[in-house]
Amino acid sequence: MVCPYLEYSNGTDETAFDEPRAFCTVIDEFVQPMRADICNGRYGLNHERDCELYREHVDGDDE
Repeated sequence: MVCPYLEYSNGTDETAFDEPRAFCTVIDEFVQPMRADICNGRYGLNHERDCELYREHVDGDDE
């Protein structure tokens, strides 16, 4: 199951990448390729239950 919170982008106004990179819409940041692999369900994780970034954001602990 692909993470519904990941988008792939070639960059922003300030940066440009040769290959699309994973952007996490929960934390509004690009994430490392290894993290994107995990987020994209290679290990059968539930995004809302198992992703610490999601849980921190929803719980309000990201401030």
